[in-house]
Amino acid sequence: MKEKKDNKSSEKAMSRRNFLGSAAAVAATVTIVPRHVLGGPGYKAPSDKLNIACIGVGGKGFSDTLGVSGENIVALCDVDDAKMAEFREKNADKPEVLAWFDKAKKYKDYRKMLEENRKTIDAVTVSVPDHSHAAAAMMAIKMGKHAFVQKPLTHTVFEARELVKAAKKHKVVTQMGNQGHADEGSRLINEWIADGAIGDVTEVDCWTNRPVWPQGIEAPKEMPSVPPTLDWNLWIGPMKWRPYHPALSHFVWRGWYDFGTGVVGDMGAHILDVPYWALDLKYPKTVQAVSTKLFEESFPLATVITYKFPERDGKPPVTLKWHDGGMMPNRPKDIEQGRMMGDSEGGVLMKGTKGKLMCGCYGRSPRLVPETSMQAYAKPEKTIQRSPGIQAEWTKAIKNGGKSTTDFSYSAPLTETMLLGNIAVRMKDKNTILEWDGDKGEITNLPEANELLRIPYREGWTL
Repeated sequence: MKEKKDNKSSEKAMSRRNFLGSAAAVAATVTIVPRHVLGGPGYKAPSDKLNIACIGVGGKGFSDTLGVSGENIVALCDVDDAKMAEFREKNADKPEVLAWFDKAKKYKDYRKMLEENRKTIDAVTVSVPDHSHAAAAMMAIKMGKHAFVQKPLTHTVFEARELVKAAKKHKVVTQMGNQGHADEGSRLINEWIADGAIGDVTEVDCWTNRPVWPQGIEAPKEMPSVPPTLDWNLWIGPMKWRPYHPALSHFVWRGWYDFGTGVVGDMGAHILDVPYWALDLKYPKTVQAVSTKLFEESFPLATVITYKFPERDGKPPVTLKWHDGGMMPNRPKDIEQGRMMGDSEGGVLMKGTKGKLMCGCYGRSPRLVPETSMQAYAKPEKTIQRSPGIQAEWTKAIKNGGKSTTDFSYSAPLTETMLLGNIAVRMKDKNTILEWDGDKGEITNLPEANELLRIPYREGWTL
């Protein structure tokens, strides 16, 4: 490790823990020896690796854990031993994975994991059901740990705002796991919009094929036995207690108010993100929703949510419509017959004063519409830095003292926008267009709707 002569003694006193503790510290005058000097391709010097703890290894946690496995994974946590065993089984033919997996400490309770390893952990990934995102991330952040949190960032608007404040206070590098944001398509769309390819955008349609899990149903009444591998109390986490039922847990939790954020919470981070980034949107001014039948505890089968965003730095107001559950926007006449709108998972259609731009889910395969416009378009130079991948972007930012492109300052307002759509759905019978004051963080014309901005935690869990 090289050191500046005029600061040699102070830098020697700096411990590795302090060095990685914050983005500011990473920016200190210390140079890590490049890995290529010490070894072959892909080699990482020990000083160039982060000590990471992963909360959740099942579901999306499977790929998130593997996505940071080039670092030192020192601890793993999952409330279900079956998921831990499944992770090992799926990687049984990969000795390089088993080497760190078998060595890592195993936990069911992330609170215990963080407390016992607070001196060794540099960063955490959080890949658990939506209702536990904020509590897990907040505990790590307050310890000065960098945080990667799966989408949507939080379960409530209040949690999103609190995480932003905490990340800023503790100077940690953050990232939300909406992987499409790191893909080529999203960056091309930003460059084309900035180039004026379709003029000023005033309307956007977004849609998805979800849900692919049950919702629009009544809560189960039966009380089957809890699987012996699962700690149901830890799975419930900060939410109010209720008996175990498989219809509430793994994967299918997305359709329940208490645990998930419905379709817009799941896919909005991939689909709404496209226009949100390219058009520099932030807080909507109004939100209105229509849907199929409402249920007491689960999201409806299909929704259409209309957001109206105000003028931004000379850019015109934007009306954005979200469609799910089989609902689709009207098909423009200039989309060729036989051409799919978006792709099999969903899509985005931006309408500007000079034309239209369409892409699939995650910003995939962007094209101007009609295709003749695409063929005639002289594409601009690439001006946005390309991403090495959603997890790699985060770990690189930690080491370089940088900032990821979907850190909490960006992803929290995006998440907030999605969650406001859910509140509008649940308030639809009030026949009121919700008016949102983003600066104050409150719905100004329907006070009772503000109760849904925050869900109280049960005893033993804090934010």
